[in-house]
Amino acid sequence: MKMQIEELSILESNFNQLIEMLLAKKADSEHFTVRLNSERSQFTRFNNAKVRQTGLVADGSIKLTLMENQRSSFCKFPFTGDWDLDWQTAYKSLQDLREELHLLPVDPYLVLPTGNNVSREVHTGKLLGSENVVNSILEPVKDLDFTGMYAGGVIIRGYGDSNGQKHWFATDSFNLDYSLIIESGKAVKGTFAGSKWDESAYVDKINDGKKQLVLLSREPKELPRGNYKTYFAPAAVSELLAMLSWGAISEAAIQQGNSALSALSRQEKQLSSKFVLKENFTSGLVPRFNDLGEVAPEELTLIENGVLVNSLINSRTAKEYNKPANGANSSETLRSPEINTGNLAFADILRSLDTGLYVSNLHYLNWSDRQTARITGMTRYACFWVENGEIVAPIENLRFDESLYRCWGSENLVDLTNFQEFIPEVGTYESRQLGGTLVPGMLVEDFTYSY
Repeated sequence: MKMQIEELSILESNFNQLIEMLLAKKADSEHFTVRLNSERSQFTRFNNAKVRQTGLVADGSIKLTLMENQRSSFCKFPFTGDWDLDWQTAYKSLQDLREELHLLPVDPYLVLPTGNNVSREVHTGKLLGSENVVNSILEPVKDLDFTGMYAGGVIIRGYGDSNGQKHWFATDSFNLDYSLIIESGKAVKGTFAGSKWDESAYVDKINDGKKQLVLLSREPKELPRGNYKTYFAPAAVSELLAMLSWGAISEAAIQQGNSALSALSRQEKQLSSKFVLKENFTSGLVPRFNDLGEVAPEELTLIENGVLVNSLINSRTAKEYNKPANGANSSETLRSPEINTGNLAFADILRSLDTGLYVSNLHYLNWSDRQTARITGMTRYACFWVENGEIVAPIENLRFDESLYRCWGSENLVDLTNFQEFIPEVGTYESRQLGGTLVPGMLVEDFTYSY
């Protein structure tokens, strides 16, 4: 760990020097932003409870954006931590951007960095040592067909600009994305994540998965299409929530008439008073600063008691539509969302469901009719038919087609659980993703399954 701390200190120092160099080299009429994406991670892939691939990754990249005369252009280049190499690459990139900038069209809604925000967050965790990862993960699953991937280490985000804003964010985190598989090919899906490895909590997760495997081994039940009372576990709720980042909670999408929540924004409709959604950065898993160094509020309520009270607004959208910005990112997507809890206790889930579907996971989600907030997708992994408060059989996969206005509406949303689960972002495309969603389970009446 000492070597890691020293290495991180060097990276931060070199990043700060890079910003100072660019400040010294820029022309008076130029503006710039610098964004750093870096990590030091261990990746270990498992198949059939055996290690199939493992390795350590040290990676980093810089996105440099140059702005002048209402025009902008950007380039990306590696950030190695070697100052002699990095500053030359950055200076060459600055010169290249200057040459192409005057060839580009004017951007009437270009926003220049203007704030004076400065922040530094370093969150130290307690991760598994690289030599302990394999034994700690495989010991509780040695008798199972266990497949998945562990990713753990430090993730870094940095920001600096020509106005003197500067941010540094580093956090230790891990996630284990796995499946427990039976001979028929059916599987129980699970994730385990955080900043501190908890052996007992991991064993509890695996033991819960083993119980579901026993149920999954029963003869599956094929259900006709129709409407069923449904309990959605937190992982399934997280999938539904993620759709709000696809043209729903964005103010630009609302203004352009493309938002799935347009009717909510016009107050023509509202959701159940039990439904509360907010952005919550207090966990420290995601940096609060955005692409322009602006800092979002620690908490921002978006939907309060079923009413849309805020959308996500970045400075570009604010400039175009004369709205107050609230620190949203360039795509106006959810970064650290949380759905508030309800009153449904874990022990009461099956009894309250009585007869219907217990849905653990969903996949292949998409808008089927964005204007009415209709989503289509499929059930996946360990989903069960429940009768009289008892799990009877696993189900064959079903496709659903349902509106958020119905399943989160006052008539159909029965209750939310009184507990939440953190569902991590497990993507590794280009780099490890940060954060995740904090969500409860939910019980819904009359959910529509199309086949």
